[in-house]
Amino acid sequence: MAVKRVKPEAPTADNRWKMVDVTMRRNGYAGHALIETLHTVQDVFGYIDDPSMRYVAQALSLPLSKVYGVATFYHLFTLKPKGKHTCVICTGTACYIKGAGDLVDVVQRRYRVRAGQTTPDGKLSVVHARCVGACGLAPAAVLNGTMLGKQTADDFLGKIERVLEDES
Repeated sequence: MAVKRVKPEAPTADNRWKMVDVTMRRNGYAGHALIETLHTVQDVFGYIDDPSMRYVAQALSLPLSKVYGVATFYHLFTLKPKGKHTCVICTGTACYIKGAGDLVDVVQRRYRVRAGQTTPDGKLSVVHARCVGACGLAPAAVLNGTMLGKQTADDFLGKIERVLEDES
């Protein structure tokens, strides 16, 4: 006897949900498609919110707790919208010894955000990384995907300000 699957209703009428549905359909709406589906949600919406997790859980017939557990376990997933620009400060041992703490302090003071937060205007997200693999360039940071090595607090702040000004 075949069981008819009832497709849940997408959280909004947004056409991007069709891309999420394609990912799940391609995998037969099986539970093993969870990570790929969450990647698709994040790719098309920029982050994974509560209604998205509920939709995916229902569509894949998984407990919400499992979806939430996977979304919060893997560091590549984010549950909050990211800013237009991303600043990653390496706080690994080599970088920290060489002055990463100063980079963290100057960004926190200037933009009033901590690691994992986005400025209220949505322009800048700040992230700390345990290591970006550039110990020889310590202290290192990544600004919009560009590796910046041997940064001083003033130089780093200047580069962030130029990126934010260029969009204006």
